Amino acid sequence: MAVTLNWILIVGGALMVLAEVVLGGFAGFDLVLLGSSLILGGAVGFALGSFTAGLVTASVLCVVYIAVGRRWVRARLKRPGVQTNTDAIVGLRAMVMQRIADHEPGQVKVRDEVWRARPVTGGGPIEAGTEVTVEGVDGVTLMVRRAS
Repeated sequence: MAVTLNWILIVGGALMVLAEVVLGGFAGFDLVLLGSSLILGGAVGFALGSFTAGLVTASVLCVVYIAVGRRWVRARLKRPGVQTNTDAIVGLRAMVMQRIADHEPGQVKVRDEVWRARPVTGGGPIEAGTEVTVEGVDGVTLMVRRAS
């Protein structure tokens, strides 16, 4: 009987690992570690010939993972925030390529890209060749201010 119950731990753990794989890591690796705890518990139960030993081992491993390991795993899986798209250019300096005025958008060059641009409210016209700072983005238009 104990052998059959240990198989339940192993199969249940394997199903949890499989569910994590099918979900594509949606559960944040939790199902893999909890499932692995069940599998290890079942293996210990087989080795000792006792379902109780396997169940206690699986339970202790699950509690340890939830109490300690979960924070560690989440910290290792977390990626640092990387700015992309327009967020990455706010604050950068740019060169005015075509005159910019309040109601007359022009162009600026940021890094190697040319963008449509307008001065921030009350910024007045900015002539070509002037260095500006990107203050924000409105759709596909950069809002710029004279560099200080």
